[in-house]
Amino acid sequence: MIVKIEDVMSLPEFMHMDEKQVQKKLDALELLIRKYTNNNFQNRHIRFSASSLGNRIKGCHPFIRVDDTIQISESNVNDGLYVITEIGDDFIRVNSELFPVDHNLVTKVEYPVDVQQGVIKMLQWEVESMNRIGIKSETLSRHSVTYFDQDKNNQVMGFPVSLLGFLETYKKARF
Repeated sequence: MIVKIEDVMSLPEFMHMDEKQVQKKLDALELLIRKYTNNNFQNRHIRFSASSLGNRIKGCHPFIRVDDTIQISESNVNDGLYVITEIGDDFIRVNSELFPVDHNLVTKVEYPVDVQQGVIKMLQWEVESMNRIGIKSETLSRHSVTYFDQDKNNQVMGFPVSLLGFLETYKKARF
């Protein structure tokens, strides 16, 4: 997970919101950021191969902890992001069911602090500003409202370009 749900739900803007809805927004933002930057944020030094059955991966790594995000690849059916919910002596339990496969390449995913803070700012902007999208200026006396164009020059993924500046250093070239 890009940001812990507890960290988001403790903020005043989100206390009245449903935790499952906020988690869905976090998951969506995580995928959007990975796609936008073409960066999977993998720590390739923390990687191993193992089989899977149910919601368990039969294997472990000493530098993986509960609540860490892992990415499974090269399995053909289990490829994706998972959150570790339990670690045993010879297994890792993840947050959803896996298909029984003999080979899963498991890699730890680590997001830098500035990306985590940027995601929180994106969520806050969405909660505070979504009902005012498109308004460039508004005058109350004699009521005047000016809307601006939302095109590729001033918005990305539905968010203002200025809000996504933190992602520029993490962009990787697409080939």
